[in-house]
Amino acid sequence: MPRLALYTLVVCVLATAAAVVSFARGSFLGVVWVLLAGLSSNMTWYYVRREKLRKAAAAAAAGPAGADVTG
Repeated sequence: MPRLALYTLVVCVLATAAAVVSFARGSFLGVVWVLLAGLSSNMTWYYVRREKLRKAAAAAAAGPAGADVTG
């Protein structure tokens, strides 16, 4: 998993915990934390998908595995 994806995942978990605490204390500031959790969740999926596509493109550029290049 890419480093940026891990960072955004940590932010998502912390924002979710902050939202729960805010709502438990009766504060509507939790709405902001929920929005931040949603944004960081989307960023996590983006970075994971981007890395997956990058690896697939690199594998496709390298050619099929076991292909005979000598002809």
